[in-house]
Amino acid sequence: MRKKETEFNLGEHLRKLRQNHGLSQRELARRAGITNGAVSLIEQNESSPSVASLRKLLNVFQMTLAEFFSLEPPPEDQIFFKIRDLPEIAGALHAKNGQILMRQIGGSHSQKLQMLFERYAAGADTGEAMLQHEGEEAGIILRGRIEAIVGKRRQVLTRGCAYLYDSRLPHRFRNIGKDEAVIVSACTPPYL
Repeated sequence: MRKKETEFNLGEHLRKLRQNHGLSQRELARRAGITNGAVSLIEQNESSPSVASLRKLLNVFQMTLAEFFSLEPPPEDQIFFKIRDLPEIAGALHAKNGQILMRQIGGSHSQKLQMLFERYAAGADTGEAMLQHEGEEAGIILRGRIEAIVGKRRQVLTRGCAYLYDSRLPHRFRNIGKDEAVIVSACTPPYL
C-alpha cells in the first residue's frame, strides 16, 4: 500500500534532520542515549519510537515534538482553527499496543500554553518509561477509558473525568478500553 502524499514520514524527516546537523546515526544514538540499531530502524520506518525515545532524539537538536511534526506553523495571529489547521505532532508515533494521535491547537513558538486533542487507539500506551518534565498538565476525558498513573497514584478515568497535576511527577497514560479514547489536554509550559 502506497503512503499518502500528506502522510508524515517520520523516518525520512529524522534522517534529514540528522544529516543537516552533520551527525552519523551512531553519534545521534550516543548523544540521545539510545542504541544505534534503534536509530537505524526508526529512520527506515521499520520501528516507531515511543514518545520518550523521540524526545531523547529531538533533545539532541534542541527541538520539540511540535516543531518536528509541524510542517507549516500557523500564522502568529491566528485565533480560530479548523481541524486541518491543527498540526499532527504524534500521529506517526505508534505507542505500545496501539497508536496515539495528538493534534496541537496553534503551533507558535511564543505560546505559553499547549493545548492538545489526543486520540488513543484501544490498547495504546505512552510507554513503560514514565514521562516527566517541567510544568503542569490538565485534561478531560471526552470518550473511552484511560488509566492514568501519576507518581504513585493510579486512576481509571472515563467520560467527564479530568486530571490536573505537577508534570515533574512521573506520569503515563494507557487506553484500557476496547474503543478509542479521546482527551483534550493542556500543558504549561509547552512540552511536546
